[in-house]
Amino acid sequence: MIRQTKKRLGRFRREEDGQIAIEFVILVPLIFTIFLSSIELGIYSMRQMWMERGLEIAVRTVRLSTGNAPQHDELKTMVCEQAPFLPDCENRLKLEMTPITPTAFAGLPPAADCVDTNEEVNPPRTFVQGGNHDLMLIRACLVFDPVIPTSGLGFEWDQKEGLPRMVAMSAFVQEPNE
Repeated sequence: MIRQTKKRLGRFRREEDGQIAIEFVILVPLIFTIFLSSIELGIYSMRQMWMERGLEIAVRTVRLSTGNAPQHDELKTMVCEQAPFLPDCENRLKLEMTPITPTAFAGLPPAADCVDTNEEVNPPRTFVQGGNHDLMLIRACLVFDPVIPTSGLGFEWDQKEGLPRMVAMSAFVQEPNE
């Protein structure tokens, strides 16, 4: 009995059939995870670029329209019009605008809070128009759903505090009213 078992185990050890299946089972999930994470990161990067572009164009419009500072909703609409790739931008984008004193700058305010998609859209966190020649910091925050939430980077984002978020900032000097 022992001799027959040794013979079968020896034959099994010498056989090379099915050898590639083990490597396939180990490597394919890893390769798919990397592939899906790269898709997710690419879409995230594109969304971040569009949000920054939309914010910069909106801030440029504010800078060029001397003395006519738009209100929160107008500015939010300008950002969303310039960023067409952002999903549900009007409901998921939150703007914050605060004056900054360059001589007494103690760092940026705490991180922007974003919109919780389960609740109604919160009012602006801080949105101060600012006076003449004030340096204004504007921060936009957007929450988004991962494209592939069940694998790779999308799975990691989904596990953190609610939905993932992206933040863009810009600054401008408030022009005097004429």
